[in-house]
Amino acid sequence: MATLTYVYADSTAVLGPLATYAEPHCYDLCSEHSERLTAPRGWEVVRLAVDAGPARPSGDDLEALANAVREAARTPQRRKPAPAEQSGSGGVRETDLMEVARRGHLRVLRSPEN
Repeated sequence: MATLTYVYADSTAVLGPLATYAEPHCYDLCSEHSERLTAPRGWEVVRLAVDAGPARPSGDDLEALANAVREAARTPQRRKPAPAEQSGSGGVRETDLMEVARRGHLRVLRSPEN
């Protein structure tokens, strides 16, 4: 895998290691496409050394994993259902589901106990 970046001022395409954050004019390429990359006529391709070895976990990776486990272990307090949330059809009410974890707009819910 490699990241492709264009330097329009120098008419150069730079192919290097995967970027650590998203840039608007960077493109991640698989190994096959990065090997076959060609540039437009008059452009130069600069290939930076790409580490092909397996990525080893870093301290940041371990810390992110520990934070995710801590967040998932926290159980929020259940609140009383508002009258509008009560189901009249005998189905499962949304308030019967307990939110276990949240990441952005995604939620992990625990099924109601029978």
